[in-house]
Amino acid sequence: MTVEFLRVSDLHAFYGESHILHGVDFTVNRGEVVTLLGRNGAGRTTTLKALLGLVGSRSGSVMINGREAIALPPHRIAHLGVGYCPEERGIYACLSAEENLLLAPPVGSGGLSLAELYAMFPNLAERREIQGTRLSGGEQQMLAVARILRTGARLLLLDEISEGLAPVIVQALARTIQALRERGYTIVMVEQNFRFAAPLADRFYVMEHGRIVEGFAAAQLPGKMAMLHEFLGV
Repeated sequence: MTVEFLRVSDLHAFYGESHILHGVDFTVNRGEVVTLLGRNGAGRTTTLKALLGLVGSRSGSVMINGREAIALPPHRIAHLGVGYCPEERGIYACLSAEENLLLAPPVGSGGLSLAELYAMFPNLAERREIQGTRLSGGEQQMLAVARILRTGARLLLLDEISEGLAPVIVQALARTIQALRERGYTIVMVEQNFRFAAPLADRFYVMEHGRIVEGFAAAQLPGKMAMLHEFLGV
């Protein structure tokens, strides 16, 4: 049975007087991988931040697992079981890889143990004592994803996790996303790399000018390629 985990309705977001999101509407079912597509500046990253209240102001409705979150502060929203992996990764340079993993507080039960995370990310197991500044870009990205898995979050917001990484690392991250879907995680990805996103997502939403302009299931993808070429140039 399909169970809705996230419902976003008429979401508006502002930075100061700049009106960035203009009534965003979309849903994500439990255990789904959903990708937000769009050109740079379309509002995709702002959408992720607005779900967590990390914008100047917002209005509308954000229902997370049946709870209205629009009026909650970010730390309360996180404790609804939301994990956010920002594009800039947020790795603490002066801490080791393992210290970075241990730093994030739990937001729910069922977070992955260090042993489980090291099994999922063998590179991190080998580099656990290495400082954040000495990790490669790919290792930092793995660390940023692993860190939110340890918190117990069940809704993962992933912003451009494949950007600028070597193909072998991108392939490893794709396998990780597939494994997380099999474990029942609900995932919303913002992704510029269409080749990376296309095989992973159950559904796609296309954004332009701060609005959702198209939504479709993975099975409809072949018939949507002309539209995607128009909007994204893919």
